[in-house]
Amino acid sequence: MKPGDKRPFGRADLDVTAFAFGTAPIGNIFREIDEATAAGMVDHAWDAGVRFFDTAPMYGHGLSELRTGQALRWRPRDEFVLATKVGRRLKPARRTSIDFAPWVNAAPFEMEFDYSYDGTMRAFEDSLQRLALEHIDIVFIHDIDVFTRGADQPEVFRQAMDGAWRALERLRDEGVVKAIGVGVNEWEVCLEALKQRDFDAFLLAGRYTLLEQDALDAFLPLCEERGAAVLVGGGFNSGILATGATSGAKYNYAPAPAAILEKVAKIEAVCADHGVPLPAAALQFVVAHPAIPSFCAGTRTVGQLEQNLAWFSHPIPPDFWADLKHQGLLREDAPVPT
Repeated sequence: MKPGDKRPFGRADLDVTAFAFGTAPIGNIFREIDEATAAGMVDHAWDAGVRFFDTAPMYGHGLSELRTGQALRWRPRDEFVLATKVGRRLKPARRTSIDFAPWVNAAPFEMEFDYSYDGTMRAFEDSLQRLALEHIDIVFIHDIDVFTRGADQPEVFRQAMDGAWRALERLRDEGVVKAIGVGVNEWEVCLEALKQRDFDAFLLAGRYTLLEQDALDAFLPLCEERGAAVLVGGGFNSGILATGATSGAKYNYAPAPAAILEKVAKIEAVCADHGVPLPAAALQFVVAHPAIPSFCAGTRTVGQLEQNLAWFSHPIPPDFWADLKHQGLLREDAPVPT
């Protein structure tokens, strides 16, 4: 598969590329990326055939949307698909008064959660202004999961289903956007949202990977049944599926536990037998599922982007996947690339 291969985005009237450009890094998460590097990565992705871009007000307190819009401004608008998110409102503030962590030198806006109907409509309009593009194709309700909201999650989820959902449903019904969904870190939250409301799509961070396939139990089958598309990010489980079972390897934003290190080492052994880079297997596995048309990756440099694009296209023999299943390292019912 090539990064620029087009695939239907579920039941929505959209075709997306199999590789999507994630814009959190150009919002200066953890460390600063200069304007030229940010623009250069978008240009390089475009030249490689990538036509799917995902951003959010949260990323750099609006900086990611500003940079994404600028980089795409003079591209033919009907040639790319753009997704952003709602659930946070941005308000201008003095830089000295803003807690930017984990963002560095971000845009001068303070953030506050707002999943109300009116707040969602305002957030959507604000995103259009920051992007300065003709329209937005996909809108996700952002971070209504336990990972982000903790003990408040049940109430936050209810607010989003009552308020943000109604706003996005109206935008979709009026043809302002083509798909609406939820973007979170837990497939269980996606499953509950799909049970309660008529969503088109989900952005799922890191919960369907070479190391985690529990989403096959109920969530992904329901997506297939309902025609809902899933954009998966975090296919490296925040690091270990890119670095391998090395000292200090990260798994889900924390040091990898012994059991995970052991499993990854076994997967690496199968990779070595077949001449397959571990990151290539991690990326290509995700988009083999029929409900997952695209994988979203964020990078800090053009070199990292080039490497991801190369891994995405690296030839992998069918016997590799068969060996993973034979050794119990991959679920038998997990779809694999053909």
